[in-house]
Amino acid sequence: MQVTFRRLPDHEWGHVLIERDDHVVYRMHAGPITADLPHDLVHYTVEDTLGITDGIWGAIAGGVVFRSMTHVAGRRPPHAAERSIELIRAHRDRLQRAELIGGFVESAAHQPDADRSSLYGLSFATLADPPDVPAVERAVAALRSADERWRALPINSDLTLHWPAHRRLPAVPLGNRRRARR
Repeated sequence: MQVTFRRLPDHEWGHVLIERDDHVVYRMHAGPITADLPHDLVHYTVEDTLGITDGIWGAIAGGVVFRSMTHVAGRRPPHAAERSIELIRAHRDRLQRAELIGGFVESAAHQPDADRSSLYGLSFATLADPPDVPAVERAVAALRSADERWRALPINSDLTLHWPAHRRLPAVPLGNRRRARR
């Protein structure tokens, strides 16, 4: 999946262009642009560094279409909306886990002198499978590096990244729901 972030002038409404491997293209609304790393790029960086397949970007690669996304081009697969809803339902806890981890790593990247070990324990106390501390430290370093690249990117330039196909949510069968409605 190809993901393109455009560096716009501050305070303009930003978006992310997403071309999935099935050649369906979406525009995801991203909120106002500032010099800070966009929220969706934070998640991309953290999820990519930690190899998270069931976070925001693995979900999109697997067929999830969030409300913030608008179809731009390409033929959507049959029952795409139903499959998206089923994927979100099946992986809601994992998507929330990715949000929690992304938020923690973003906070840690902005607080270099903080005692992350105690914050780590408090932040991930409810997770059954928290990332290990060395992995979080790698994600913090990757996020700082991504922030430097973003700030150096000229206005109206693109940052295009590739999400690997092996890191997408697997399809969830629609089951008997569809047949039961007939």
